[in-house]
Order: sequence, then C-alpha cells, then structure tokens
Amino acid sequence: MRPLPLPDPGRPPTTGPWRLMLWQGRRQLGVLAGATAVAVVGNVAAALLPWQLGRVVDDGLDEGLGRALWLGCLGVLALGMVQVVTNVWGHRLDVENWLRAAFASSQQVGHHVTRTGDAVTDELPTGEVVATVASDALRMGEVYAILPRLVGGIAAYLVLGVVLLSTSVPLGLLVLLGLPVVVAVLSLIVRPLQKRQAEQREATGRLTTLGADTVSGLRILRGIGGEEVFAARYREQSQQVRAAGVRVSQTQSLLDALQTLLPGLFLAVVVWAGARLAISGDITPGQLVAFYGFAAFLTQPLWTASEAIRVVTRAVVGARKIIRVLSVRVAGSDDPATPAASPGAGEPLVDEASGLVVRPGRITALVSADPDETARLALRLGRLGPARHGGPDDEDLLESGQDGTIPTPRDPADDPGLSRVRWGRALLTELGLAEVRDRVVVAESTPHLFTGRLADELDVRGGADRDALLEAMTVADAADVLDSVPGGLDGEVEEKGRSLSGGQRQRVALARALLTGAEVLVLIEPTSAVDAHTEARIARRLADARRGATTVVVTASPLVLDAVDEVALVAGGRVVATGTHRELVTARDAAGAAYRAVVSRAEDEPAGTPADDAPAGHDAHPAGDTPPDDPTAPTTTDEEDRREAARR
Repeated sequence: MRPLPLPDPGRPPTTGPWRLMLWQGRRQLGVLAGATAVAVVGNVAAALLPWQLGRVVDDGLDEGLGRALWLGCLGVLALGMVQVVTNVWGHRLDVENWLRAAFASSQQVGHHVTRTGDAVTDELPTGEVVATVASDALRMGEVYAILPRLVGGIAAYLVLGVVLLSTSVPLGLLVLLGLPVVVAVLSLIVRPLQKRQAEQREATGRLTTLGADTVSGLRILRGIGGEEVFAARYREQSQQVRAAGVRVSQTQSLLDALQTLLPGLFLAVVVWAGARLAISGDITPGQLVAFYGFAAFLTQPLWTASEAIRVVTRAVVGARKIIRVLSVRVAGSDDPATPAASPGAGEPLVDEASGLVVRPGRITALVSADPDETARLALRLGRLGPARHGGPDDEDLLESGQDGTIPTPRDPADDPGLSRVRWGRALLTELGLAEVRDRVVVAESTPHLFTGRLADELDVRGGADRDALLEAMTVADAADVLDSVPGGLDGEVEEKGRSLSGGQRQRVALARALLTGAEVLVLIEPTSAVDAHTEARIARRLADARRGATTVVVTASPLVLDAVDEVALVAGGRVVATGTHRELVTARDAAGAAYRAVVSRAEDEPAGTPADDAPAGHDAHPAGDTPPDDPTAPTTTDEEDRREAARR
C-alpha cells in the first residue's frame, strides 16, 4: 500500500471527463492491473465452480464413491480456496484503487486552487470547490474500485460462453445473447439518472456555499439581525436539494428494481430451458445442475455491470465538476513566453500611474486620506492587481449607492493596472510571477492564519531556526503570543487563529512576513490593531530590523511615520508630496495641510478605537489587544463588521 497523500498528484487534462478518468487510470496502472488480474482469476474460478460441481454429480451417479468423485471434490475445494484468496486480495486492491484516485483528485484540486490565487473565488463559489473535494473526488475513486470487478465479470462471462456452447448450443446462445440484452435495458436508465444527479449536484453545491457564507458571517448576522433572512434562504435551498434528491431516488429505485427483476427472469428462463433439455435426455443431470449454477453465477457480473453504470454515471458528473475547478486560470499563466531580465538588487520599484518611486534600501511609508487608495497602490507593487481581499464581492471593489447603504460594483478598470508598474527597466508583467513572488512579499491588513504549529505558521519558506523565529516575534512585539499558545513555538494554532486576539493575529502575521527575508517587503497597516505603546515599540524595532532593506509601509500612524526614511502622500491616485514625517508635518503648503489632516486625525483617535474611515483591523480595546482567553470579547471591530455586512 503506497502512502497517501501522493508526493505529486500530477497535472490532469481538462478536455473532458473521459479523458480525465483515462489519465488517472494510467497514473495508477500498476495497482489497477493487479486488481484486474486478481478479479479475473477469482471470477473465472467462481464461474467454473458449477461446472466442476456438475461433474461431481455425474461421477457420483455413475461410479459411486470412487476415485473420480474424490478428485472432483478436491477440484471443488481448490476452486473455493482460489475464490477465498482472490476475494481477500481483490478487496484490498479495490480499496487502494479507490483511495488512490480519490485522494489524487482531491490533491489536484487543492494544489490547483493554491496556484490560482483569488481567481477561483471570482469564478466559483467556495461551496462548489468544497463539494468538489468532499464529494466528486470520491465518486471518481469509485470507478477504479469497480472497474477490475467489471473486467473480471466479463472474463468469466466469456469463459462460461465457451463451456456452455461446448455442452449445449441452444443453452449457450441463450446465456450469451440474453445477458447483453438485460444490460442494454438497464443502460436505458443511465441518461435520465445522470441528468438528475447533475441537478442534485448543482443544488448541493449552492447549499454548501450558502452554509459556508452563513457560518463565516454568523457573528455579523446576529449584530444586524439578519439570522432569519439567511435561515430562510438556507431552508429554501435545502428543500431544493431534497426535491432533487427525491427525483434521483425515483430513477435509482427503478434501476435497483430492474437489477433484481431482470436477472431473476433471466435465471428462470435458463433453468426452464435446461430442465426441458434434461427431460428430453439432451443433457445429463450433472449438466443441468451446472447450468443452474451458471445462470445463478451470471447474476453477479450482471449486478456488477448495472452497478458500474451507476458509478460511472456519477463519476462523469463529478469529473465535469473537477474539470471546472481545474480550468480556472493559474496565477501567472499570463507570464510572457520569454520573461525579461531580472532587475538588479539596486533597482528602484516605480509605479508610473501614481509617480511613486520606492528606492532600494529605504523604508517608505504611503499615506492617504483614503486607506483603500494606498492599499491598492501597495498591492500593485507586488503584482496583485486591484485590491481584492476577499474575492469579487469584496468591499474594495464596492462603492456606496446614493443612499450610502447599498453597495454597487466598482469597475476594476477605474484602478490603474499592473502594466504601469516598473522594476528597473522591466515591467512587473514582463517578469515571471514566481520571481516576483519570491522577491516581493505583500502582507495585507487582514492576516490569514491556518491550523498547525506556530513555528510552521511563522516559517512559511522554511529554513529559519528557533533563534530567528524568536527574533522575528520580538520585532513584532509578539512575545505574549508564545504565552497564549500552549507549547509556545511548538503549540498548535487553531483555525483562522481563533484562539488569538485581533492584535495578536496581526503581530504573528508581521513576524511571518519578516521571516520571509523578502528583498522588497510591503506591509499594509501592520499596526492597526494594537495600542499606541505597542505600536511605538514595533515601529522602532521594525526600522532597525529592515534597515538597509527595501520596505514599503501603508499607514497613517505618526508613531510609525516618524520611524521611516521617507513618506509619500497620495491623493487622487497620485503622489503629491514626499519627505520625512517631520518635514511634511511642518510644511506650510497645501500638501502639508493635507498631510497634517490625515496624521492628526489618526493621532486624535484613541488607540485601539477605530474611526469610521479607519482601515479594518483595529481592536476596540484601548488598553491593548483583546485577551485571547476571553471568549466573549470581540476580536474584530465595528468597522470590520460594517465591511463584512456590506459584503454579505
């Protein structure tokens, strides 16, 4: 048994479900061939058992308790033992085939989604992707579990045809021609069953998406009184899934009934015809027993064939869904065939649309009255395009309607594109995405943490020792996180970092970004969820840690701005003034007034208490972060709730 998951699940074709299933079959051809060989041997042994039993009957009637009878009984025992061994190993190999294909399909979807970035949420609901892994991948695996049994049944059917024709041509033709007719009748139900299963799969995907959205926004829904609305939607969609399931069950029940009825009728006809031949003396009593056993045995491959029809039908539906996910474009698929020469370490990063020049080896801060404006600019520096923190329906792509409450889509074309971001002589779009991701790291304002060891959460690129981890945590002033997580660096972080406060999550994300050792590090509001004292410590330590390294910080905090090398004031999508924090604060021109308006507003806001236009992520606790052991304390803010509610 090979260990799972596989080191490399491969890159499957996406031209069609049959092509996908054939490709996966070739990937596990060894196990598939072994299971098929075992199934053929086991089914042929089972098929020959009635023939051997018929010989025992005739030998016993003719010669009594003699040598021929004992040899015949030993033959029956040998065929039975072959069946026992092949059944054990056949089941083992069938399960391995099922698991190999199912887990490979799950891995393929998972690996592909990680390469698509946010494009997958632009094209598909989250629930659809989840259902693809949880359901469709398993359906794919069932095909490779039943295929060896189907081949074994066909082999046994052909062997029996030869035996029957050599014994009685009429009975042989009846069996050989009657069985395909039964299978053909059962296959007539395939198309309506496949159609109804596809409808049920669509409805289930929509229900999963609705459930995921409801659960993720449950706290916000309670805050705005929207629980009943979403509950009503979920009930309505549940009824649609139920109705689709009933329609599938109706067709499936008809198929199951025919699976029992048609083989039974077929068996009755064969026994009746064999009995008439035995009475007329055309066949011996032993041959009649053998014919009955043959007919009874043939119900097994017949059932396997009808079961294969059902399994393949569901697998085709599932394969189409898997292909739909795998067809989402991978981030970087628009890379040029011949990437431009890599920019040197001393080359500036220039956003031509705004006029921003990020000089190498300096810490540059971006300030704007509109935090989303500088966030979009920062994301462009990392070739991330227009700001998309949560998919196509994110708040950064929304504008308020005339009443200020109804969000309407903002055209992404209004935001200057990546085609005007230059690094040295090359545009970012002329470079390979892998190179850009390796050299430029963008840490967004809303941190995303996953389940696992804290050390693994921090060291995403690998290679950092414990001293480096602890140093990064010190720079981010996150020593209290080591106390909050049982086991410290070796402790487990819960899903989405739920055991940590908002400020702790943000500081862990900052330490994680520092540990990448990126040539260009872009930090979007890295201290928005901490109190003023913590922010001042982080600002000083961050400046020391990144001294001589290119760093961009999006912030309006005077504590952070005073620690950077250069500040760029952005208004209307353009850089209108540059200088140090103290130079801009004391400037007596219009740019100085605009700068003072932004930073003084940030300074006047109590630490940890967000203003209406503050970026998401501020904690509502002036004294510091929300204690992680307080289950009733909020870990996000009213601003986050407002944005999340608008998204929903």
